[in-house]
Amino acid sequence: MSYQIDFSTASSEQIEGAMGERLSRIRLARNLTQEQLAGEAGVGIRTIRNLEKGKGVSFDTFVRVLTVLGVQQNLEALLPDPMIRPVERLENRGKERQRASSQPKAESTPWAWGDGVSDDE
Repeated sequence: MSYQIDFSTASSEQIEGAMGERLSRIRLARNLTQEQLAGEAGVGIRTIRNLEKGKGVSFDTFVRVLTVLGVQQNLEALLPDPMIRPVERLENRGKERQRASSQPKAESTPWAWGDGVSDDE
């Protein structure tokens, strides 16, 4: 069964299912049994079965399996590189952000009866 999904709108369960199916196909393309993959990754066979069914596993397990399958370099694509652009570096005088700042509080006016009601109603 081909598991085609739109990752921008898919639920986490759908994404896990699609990833599990892809991992299963990669495993088969490498001519590995679930038992062999489990042994080389240092996890249990049940963990591999759960992973391929799209059931949650730890990130450590996921990384171990990707490494055994030889596709760990694809992990870099999961998150974009957070390096500051050169223009921002100039604006910050070469200093890189060390922590997030709190959002400035929007000015709020006290709520009063009739707020949000137009005269047309």
